[in-house]
Amino acid sequence: MHRMSEIRTFVLVLLVSITGVSRAPAQPFQLVDAFPGLSFTRPILLTHSGDGTNRLFVAQQNGIIRVFANDSTAAVAGTFLDISQKISSSGGEEGLLGLAFHPAYASNGYFYVNYTAPGPLRTVISRFRVSASNPSLADTAEQKILEIMQPYSNHNGGMIAFGPDGYLYIGTGDGGSGGDPLNNGQTLTTLLGKILRIDISGTTPGAGYLIPSSNPFAGNQNGYRQEIWAYGLRNPWRFSFDRVTGQLWAGDVGQGSREEIDLIEKGKNYGWRIMEGFSCYNPASGCDQTGLTLPLIDYSHSVGISVTGGYVYRGSRRPGLTGAYIYGDYGSRRIWALRMNGAQVLSDSLLLVAADSITAFGEDEAGELYVVAHSFNRVTHIFRFNRSSTAGVLSEPGKPAVFALAQNYPNPFNPHTTIRYTISGTGHEALGTVKVKLSVYDVLGREVAVLLNGPKEPGVYNVQFDGSGLGSGVYWYRLEAGGVVAMKAMVLLK
Repeated sequence: MHRMSEIRTFVLVLLVSITGVSRAPAQPFQLVDAFPGLSFTRPILLTHSGDGTNRLFVAQQNGIIRVFANDSTAAVAGTFLDISQKISSSGGEEGLLGLAFHPAYASNGYFYVNYTAPGPLRTVISRFRVSASNPSLADTAEQKILEIMQPYSNHNGGMIAFGPDGYLYIGTGDGGSGGDPLNNGQTLTTLLGKILRIDISGTTPGAGYLIPSSNPFAGNQNGYRQEIWAYGLRNPWRFSFDRVTGQLWAGDVGQGSREEIDLIEKGKNYGWRIMEGFSCYNPASGCDQTGLTLPLIDYSHSVGISVTGGYVYRGSRRPGLTGAYIYGDYGSRRIWALRMNGAQVLSDSLLLVAADSITAFGEDEAGELYVVAHSFNRVTHIFRFNRSSTAGVLSEPGKPAVFALAQNYPNPFNPHTTIRYTISGTGHEALGTVKVKLSVYDVLGREVAVLLNGPKEPGVYNVQFDGSGLGSGVYWYRLEAGGVVAMKAMVLLK
């Protein structure tokens, strides 16, 4: 009886905290040209130097970093640094891929870049310094910090950023090809397929950095790379730190079917190539998920093809977005706002569809958010959210959600319950039939039942679930419709 009392108390607490996931659209948003007088060539990142000058820096894939005043009337973006002769290529997934300014840049003038270099192909993390006589120009003297050999040309990651702890974090892809043939994501003796964390305040023999003693594999005797902070990643193209909470958010680009958003934490394994999003990848079914950390959300390639991680919004231009993680997709050009309620996903709302392919998001010193995009048929600009008017609209309105998932009833249940969902026929899919899959998972993430898997017309549906063969506990039911995913918890009490 004492044990049952504990379970019932836990269930009551759980039911209070359960919140469904929705991709219903938020209020209308548009993107406006933030700097109409400026244009860029294959921009891949926007950031600031944190030195109080309110300048912005745009890194271009061709090896050039541009600098300009954070002013909508800006007409000149000068060349801050040109390393175009050092990079292996300025196309595909190679070139200048990352830029980060030292937290003490105002006093030491140091900044860091991430680029691919040829002969042999490798990722290079290097330090440069601003000119002593010109704050808008960098010295060309380079100090290489870290080099990582690349077996293939794709999946090079590229993001670098200083965390609130002062350490430099580096995103590395799995090495490329397709399907991670070398299994780098799950191999702790390589730096590929990881988020790295290094201390650039000093050096050790053979390395231009130190290993933070708090790294999860610091001092290990197993040959594991001590630079590793987290692993099991395919291609974490863009990650960022919430400037309020310090949480590390990452968009991990998927293989052939799923894109995902992760909260990166010390020593955790994010599953690639065992899993792609919430789905098994290798093997394709029945994969062992023991010890893996599943993403916050994933979405299918009917919704987008390459996730672009963004930022938790902390600016003032759009107060309605405060605290939401804003991210997008390079291929579909969709931009979403993801909100959390503690450890649970509260909502995942479509904000808009941009006009150009989204390569990155960026922040200025005040926390205002910018959208960095590629255009293949016109001049490329930098965008930001409008305040309230529709002047300068360069987007399409959001679309309604494709479905709604209700809480099962009764809940708790024994052993039968009803799961209700609605297909709207609009949203990510065209009006009409959409493919629907409804599955049940246990707390270890194992699929224990498939309740339906097939096409459905718009309408309201009730599905019966029989838990006779399962033990008491918490289970999750997951609905995927038109490439959109929602999950809710339910409790079986016997």
